[in-house]
Amino acid sequence: MELPGKENCRVEKRKVTDYLLNTSRMPAAAKARFFLSCGFTPAHWTLLANALKAHAQTNNVLKKTSSEYGIKYDIVGPMDCPDGRTPRVRTVWQMDTDELAPRLITAYPVIE
Repeated sequence: MELPGKENCRVEKRKVTDYLLNTSRMPAAAKARFFLSCGFTPAHWTLLANALKAHAQTNNVLKKTSSEYGIKYDIVGPMDCPDGRTPRVRTVWQMDTDELAPRLITAYPVIE
């Protein structure tokens, strides 16, 4: 299953700069260290935002769950990084009630 509205998926700047690339914020610091080690930086936050969008647009939904705010979609697959690696990453997207585009909730490496 593909992510509904994947062509319009949204990644907010704050989600990237204040959460996914912020090593001083616990418990997200481990996620930040991972993304920083892949070559992403706060100064060029749009590179990570675009990589996350591409991840959602090229990988299939693994799991779909309902919440009081809308429907969440888990996607697992490779993600292109600036350092040339393609680690497996899990992204979680939410289609809020009455919205047409999913927004990023979180992202983190898949440890196997």
